[in-house]
Amino acid sequence: MSTPTLHEPRSATPAAVPPTPPAPPAAPAPPGGRLTLARLRRLFLEVVKFGVVGGSGVAVNLVVFNLLLHGASSGPMTATVLASCVAMGTNYLGFRFFAYRDRASRTKRQIALFFAFSGIGVAMESLLFYGAYHGAGMSGPLGSNIAKALSIVLASAFRFLVYRTWVFQHDARRH
Repeated sequence: MSTPTLHEPRSATPAAVPPTPPAPPAAPAPPGGRLTLARLRRLFLEVVKFGVVGGSGVAVNLVVFNLLLHGASSGPMTATVLASCVAMGTNYLGFRFFAYRDRASRTKRQIALFFAFSGIGVAMESLLFYGAYHGAGMSGPLGSNIAKALSIVLASAFRFLVYRTWVFQHDARRH
């Protein structure tokens, strides 16, 4: 009786390999993949709309700031706070009727949250401006505008997060 070996000798001629059957058709992508792409697309569009409204708010903010500081000779902190407040009002309209119109219910709570968080944003922006204007010496016409623009950009990150999270929430009943 012979014992089987683990390795059989290779033959000199290769054995015919049967053709492989065609692969089954690819299954459709799982819904989670499409949802992820859809969510990314919605977030991208939200950021773009926020940027459009925010960009117009920055323009209003800078124009009013320059009119007050350099045209009307207001103090730098008065100019920055008043300009931010005017921009806050125009931004509310832009967010309410453009960026978040699908979730803007115009309730007293929503309006109160918007202006409360915007007030915090104005305070953040003003503190950042104060630090740049007085602390970093960015007090000339160009420097004050750079300080103002930087303070707006930094405070806008906070605004984006709180507006989308607490102010203009999705209404779960509509989805």
